[in-house]
Amino acid sequence: MVVPGAGEHPLQYNYSFWYSRRTPGRPASTQSYEQNIKQIGSFASVEQFWRFYSHMIRPGDLTGHSDFHLFKEGIKPMWEDDANKMGGKWIIRLRKGLASRCWENLILAMLGEQFMVGEEICGAVVSVRFQEDIISIWNKTASDQSTTARIRDTLRRVLNLPPNTIMEYKTHTDSIKAWEDFHGLVNASGGR
Repeated sequence: MVVPGAGEHPLQYNYSFWYSRRTPGRPASTQSYEQNIKQIGSFASVEQFWRFYSHMIRPGDLTGHSDFHLFKEGIKPMWEDDANKMGGKWIIRLRKGLASRCWENLILAMLGEQFMVGEEICGAVVSVRFQEDIISIWNKTASDQSTTARIRDTLRRVLNLPPNTIMEYKTHTDSIKAWEDFHGLVNASGGR
């Protein structure tokens, strides 16, 4: 557990940065995903955050199939984590060139508690892909519609999204089912 240093500005929660990269076209299993995700480090203050962030490559400069995750300390960026399993995520698909700005705006809003939903936020992810980039914010309770609506509205505001931007909310149980259905079909057809 990290603590703020003397004279530093503490955050309301401690957070951890994570990174993952996957070879496209290779089927992933839950085990290989967990082995592939690497914790970069944890921080408890504004100053500690900047020590990490100022040295990290920006999402728009990543190549291939890469993800940055910023989650509250103690929560793994996995659907199956106890803090995440009853939750979901807001997903926004971005055209190339927008990921770095949107990621920075999202994580600064998250660290600055702009979502105003108490302990409901688990973390955020930026996923760099070949055709588009995807940004998402994860919360604990998918069934709490007023909270998920507040997260959506705050996300729209902090990212300065046009009114016609498509935003999708997906529960983690739906994500798990879709993943299992897809990989079951791959395995049944002789994949792997």
